[in-house]
Amino acid sequence: MDGDYVLKKALENAEEYNDPILYDQENESFQDDIPFLLKWADKAEGPIVDLACGTGRATIPLAEAGFEMIGLDINGNMLAEAKRKAAERSVLVQWEEQDCTDFVLPNKSRMIFTVGNSFQHFLTNEDQDRLLNSVCKHLESGGIFIFGTRFPSPGELLQPSTEEYWRSYVDRDTQQKVDVYTISEYDPIEQLQHYKTIRRMEERETSSRITLRYTYPKEMERLLTKHGFEIVHVFQDWQETLLSKDAYQMVYVCEKVG
Repeated sequence: MDGDYVLKKALENAEEYNDPILYDQENESFQDDIPFLLKWADKAEGPIVDLACGTGRATIPLAEAGFEMIGLDINGNMLAEAKRKAAERSVLVQWEEQDCTDFVLPNKSRMIFTVGNSFQHFLTNEDQDRLLNSVCKHLESGGIFIFGTRFPSPGELLQPSTEEYWRSYVDRDTQQKVDVYTISEYDPIEQLQHYKTIRRMEERETSSRITLRYTYPKEMERLLTKHGFEIVHVFQDWQETLLSKDAYQMVYVCEKVG
């Protein structure tokens, strides 16, 4: 598949990331995955790669803990904010603006991860194959790949196609209350959830769209095995709760075999 086409499709699904300041306001408070990543980072040597690193929500804390970090993302706006935050906190990170499905780094790593449910941005079988091929190429034998993705539970997939309230917060710049609503539509054939997010303030309203891929556990097992990974753990949260039918997330720890 042509690299320019892949890049174009990835950027078409990037409305939610056009404003990195807004993204951080809505997501930076989530820190549940950091202790989990730190535990596994302690077992790794050399550079650790954060794929789809965004504004460095996970990259920067690991760098502050003393780990050699590479943050890689396709979105230049998100990376610019990551660089600004890292400089503000006097943290050294190697930032790379590259496509996660076709990235090139000079050295292999003992640990690669992608969090924030970024795995769901790879919408086709071909996208997932290219991502895992790239990860496998850049992992040492016995290296660890960690990622999280939403569990395809009925409650997750069968969300209402009408507006549903999600959350509220106060915008740091305007000090206005922002009420956030979502509308979703699931395509069971393509396994894609189409989301529209609506943000309402006192005097205006904005909206953005994103599409996410859902992958079932047995499907994931075969996919990872095909690409040379052994599944070490599957949890339903970052607190290491074993996966159950009531899960809303799947956290995978995989080892490169051979």
